[in-house]
Amino acid sequence: MKKIQIKLIGISLFMMTMLFSSCTDDLNQSPDNGDSVSSDELFSDPASYKQNLAKLYAGFATTGQQGPAGSPDISGIDEGTSQYIRGFWMMQELTTDEAVIAWNDGTIKDFHSQTWSSSDTFIAATFARFSFQIVNCNEFLRQTTDAKLAGRGVTDASLLAEIKTYRAEARFLRAMTYWHLVDTFGGGSIVTEDSPTTFYYPDYATRAEIYKFIDEELTALTPELKAPRSNEQYRIDQAAAWMLQAKLYMNAKVYIGTDNYTAALPLIEKVISSGYTIHNNYNQLFLADNNKNGAQNEFIFAIAFDGINTQTYGGTTFLVHAPVGGSMPIAEFGISGGWGGIRTTSAFVNKFDAVTTDTRGKFYTNGQAKEIADIGTFTDGYAIQKFKNVDVNGVQGSDKTGTFADTDFPIFRLADAYLMYAECAVRGVGNLGTATTYVNALRTRANATTVSQGDLTLNFILDERGRELHWEGHRRTDLIRFGKFTGGSYLWPWKGNVASGTSTQTFRDIFPIPAGALGSNQKLKQNPGY
Repeated sequence: MKKIQIKLIGISLFMMTMLFSSCTDDLNQSPDNGDSVSSDELFSDPASYKQNLAKLYAGFATTGQQGPAGSPDISGIDEGTSQYIRGFWMMQELTTDEAVIAWNDGTIKDFHSQTWSSSDTFIAATFARFSFQIVNCNEFLRQTTDAKLAGRGVTDASLLAEIKTYRAEARFLRAMTYWHLVDTFGGGSIVTEDSPTTFYYPDYATRAEIYKFIDEELTALTPELKAPRSNEQYRIDQAAAWMLQAKLYMNAKVYIGTDNYTAALPLIEKVISSGYTIHNNYNQLFLADNNKNGAQNEFIFAIAFDGINTQTYGGTTFLVHAPVGGSMPIAEFGISGGWGGIRTTSAFVNKFDAVTTDTRGKFYTNGQAKEIADIGTFTDGYAIQKFKNVDVNGVQGSDKTGTFADTDFPIFRLADAYLMYAECAVRGVGNLGTATTYVNALRTRANATTVSQGDLTLNFILDERGRELHWEGHRRTDLIRFGKFTGGSYLWPWKGNVASGTSTQTFRDIFPIPAGALGSNQKLKQNPGY
């Protein structure tokens, strides 16, 4: 079993359920299912502060209070589908050239065809998951103020210093969730630890206002985080904050209408010089022992998954099982069986040369057609063999039933920072020679042909980001930033629900605010077009 550095099980901040079916999507909701424990009781023990911080991290991995199913955080939808990474992944990947899904679960095919509506259950579940995570972060921050600590008699200087760091980490986790919110939904509400705790309707905040909040939060909290590479595994350090703020700035044109690559570059340079290193084997980054096989030295922030301790049908359990079907050898993936769902499009396959040694293009082609005649047929479309529940020696993960995966999911890794630098350089901020060195370091690792400085164009960078970072939750954001997500400048199979692809409307660059959230809080505003 892999070692989890911070305890992820047995800790509940509220022991509560977010009643998804009752339209409690707005961010101040924290309804009680009758099993709640008071915050004062939870925080009465000095050891509870770290345990409750662990709950915030676990919010990106778990789905409820007792494992893969039962006592869910969000009801009204399959619990595994409500998992944070799975919901975010579907919005970021199924909507693009990188992934299609065969299943007929509700409206799930609407993601790839870009035909979703404000009543989409999957979109509403992810909005609710963001809300739930923010609620938990806010409560942790309410319970760790100087006044609260003094009232509980917490006076030990070392513990107070640790709690200050915990608070910075909680603020980061909240800021990252708000970043996901501003990227996918645009506007919404800003609810913090200073917001009223009694029921109220939070005001609408524009995309620019949420952007400003995230930016100011990151600037304030970063000095209070631990230095790069000095925190426990799976916990945030300053490099993660620099990475997130750089991501915010690189997408500023989309979010607020003004480029800010100039501000992103020095943060990226800090990340690159912070002590993280590129692992020497690309495919080992996505194995069950990626917490200790060297991949962890490239991961600036990763979500911990454990086949015993964080059982969920979302996360990497989903990303290991769902892409396996047809004649694929399930034993090589360390699982009990494939779910026959996710494949990729020929447009993405074509990002790799026809004759290539690039180890990042691990397509399974035996019995699979390259072109997709029917999205509902798993063998239409090449399968991707990226995430596996085996270690470097092919040994299955800790759950010997082959159900739940041990594979950690990278949120930020150093390779991304290399490509962010290269993009800045191509956009006129940064050194093209240095950018070429960074790109070639990744291509050399992947056994791909190196490139020259003249090869670095925006189209090349976008394609290279796909080759390096596919299925890691970046693609939709990248395509929007490069002006290729909606519209007709870049088509892929079944975009717009047409086999050869067709132009889609630009308002779909952001998702609709769920109808339930609008009904719950009439101060919210629907995004244009919906």
